[in-house]
Amino acid sequence: MSVRNIGILAHIDAGKTTLTERILFYTGVSWRLGEVDDGTAVMDWMEQEQERGITITSAATRVQWRDHVVNIIDTPGHVDFTVEVERSLRVLDGAVVVFSGVEGVQPQSETVWRQADRHRVPRLAFINKMDRVGAEFDRSVEDVRARLGANIWAFQIPIGEGEDFVGVVDLLSRQAVTHGGDDLGVRLDRGPVPDELVDEVEMQRELLIDALCESDDELLELYLEEGEPDVGALQAAARRAVVGGRMVPALCGSAFRNRGVQLLLDAVIDYLPAPTDRPALSDGRPASAEAPFAALVFKLQADPPHGVLAFLRVYSGAIDAGTTVMNARTGQKVRLGRVYQMNAMDREPITRLVAGDIVAAIGIGAGTGDTLCDPAHPIVLETIEFPEPVLHAAVEPETDEDQQRLSAALARLRAEDPSLVVRTDPDTGQTILCGMGELHLEIARARLEREFSVQARFGRPQVAYRETVTDAFRLEHVHDRVVGGRGQYARIDLVLEPHDSPGFEPGETELPADLVRAVRQGVEARLARGLRAGFPIAGVRVRLLGASHHPVDSSEHAFRIAAHAAVGRILEETGSQVLEPLMRAEVSVPEEFVGSVVGDLSSRRARVEAIDVRAGRHRIVALVPLGGMFGYATRLRSLTQGRGMYAMDLARYEVMPRAVADREFGTA
Repeated sequence: MSVRNIGILAHIDAGKTTLTERILFYTGVSWRLGEVDDGTAVMDWMEQEQERGITITSAATRVQWRDHVVNIIDTPGHVDFTVEVERSLRVLDGAVVVFSGVEGVQPQSETVWRQADRHRVPRLAFINKMDRVGAEFDRSVEDVRARLGANIWAFQIPIGEGEDFVGVVDLLSRQAVTHGGDDLGVRLDRGPVPDELVDEVEMQRELLIDALCESDDELLELYLEEGEPDVGALQAAARRAVVGGRMVPALCGSAFRNRGVQLLLDAVIDYLPAPTDRPALSDGRPASAEAPFAALVFKLQADPPHGVLAFLRVYSGAIDAGTTVMNARTGQKVRLGRVYQMNAMDREPITRLVAGDIVAAIGIGAGTGDTLCDPAHPIVLETIEFPEPVLHAAVEPETDEDQQRLSAALARLRAEDPSLVVRTDPDTGQTILCGMGELHLEIARARLEREFSVQARFGRPQVAYRETVTDAFRLEHVHDRVVGGRGQYARIDLVLEPHDSPGFEPGETELPADLVRAVRQGVEARLARGLRAGFPIAGVRVRLLGASHHPVDSSEHAFRIAAHAAVGRILEETGSQVLEPLMRAEVSVPEEFVGSVVGDLSSRRARVEAIDVRAGRHRIVALVPLGGMFGYATRLRSLTQGRGMYAMDLARYEVMPRAVADREFGTA
């Protein structure tokens, strides 16, 4: 039985969880249609998800369709939880990206598309909500092509749009598919193309075949020799193009109205890659059951009272549950005792793991990004990178009794969600929780109270500013002291410079390795403090050009102090510039509110990039500093009588205007 490992990706409220719920229903996993709005969605199993009607954590499930196993990961659509998308894409072979047929490409749509590009994940586009007023399939496809640079082509066209949407025409087979009035969408009626669409179908089909020939030499050769190929040859060429990342098929439907979902499942089987279609691992081993075992831990999830669930993607090999494997990071051997096939939070014990599986194991003591492998054939798989947080808030226990529980709870949250960062403020001793946005921190606070019974006080969220320097500076620093009757000597020669690949470069010196390590520690500790208000220094490289030590009076402590002091002196000489997170915001409002909304954005130092009209509403695209967007949802409701909507995601860090930085943080 062949396997597909896919993710469902989208901007928030594009309908991806509703789509996943329909897939569960049509494949027989669920006996009823789960709904996000009434809290009955199987995949939104967390209490917070059911209350808020949004996906917060990715959930895995397994279905069967046309004698194929399809492992599905439903991912969040909110920008604060983009780390869930990142680690899911790391282990998936293909993806379905869901777009609203009304709004088209939205901020998080673009973010997840770029993430899929980075991981080279082949994908399908599903234009959803075709039953909504203002939905336009052609415009949505062109929006994806223009804004995301995708080689996207319609494989279907809708039969009607908005309230008139009743089905689709498959272009390759020239077959119309409707649902015949069946409200649950189970029965599909197939027939000829409606007369009014014949010309449109033939034109679109010719464009699609031309695009397939352009992307597939085998099909082009067949076309030139024998004329138009049959449907099977066209589908085979389309599969090669999709698996090779050269084409994105566009399909359409309405998940809420139960239309187009089965055809999307067919396309997943027909066009998206199997695990064996993906490149071999770093050591050349193929993704087959016959190769040595290798799996990646891509997610941890608390599972009281049993412990911690570790989600695994098996890349190669086949082993029985209970087999001992090696954690390549630690070198320790662990036993895969209890292994489960997951359906959201429901589970089914399994006795064997095979290449291509996505499963969960309990009690293996591994961390996110760890590789589990055959001890006789070790391998380290590419790990998962997580973005830097952009907001932080101080958190304090209500009572002394809560202190220990708070520390343990934060450690559990951090293990589950590596985009949450916990640190201690060196000046105040406060615990600082750092996250990807206001909602991210709010969810963490709610989980502390509900799941871990920790009562804590949270400070007002603060923006995670950074600092940088614009000029290189070289300095030789000597630390030569007598402390407690013993000498402390260290001499180092450093250069600090702006660089696209930041970090510490040890260079060529005669220092012993332990002293070089101490220099690195001193440099990193001082860069973490910055020059203004404790913001860390980013975008710089520190090179150790030279150093000398004394056989008796030199120590790791002396070199740490020397490095710390040297970097501090350089920063005082060069000064620094504050970097602020710049958000890409899209605001959708009726025409009569455009002026007041643009004026309000300008007061927040926003730079409006575009204003266009879609589905009768004006879309304002702007770049705006995150620090100016606190409380914006309330302000937008006030300005638009509750009719405005907005979304934003991180665009980049940018230098804050000096006058603003001096006013906010003092001169440097």
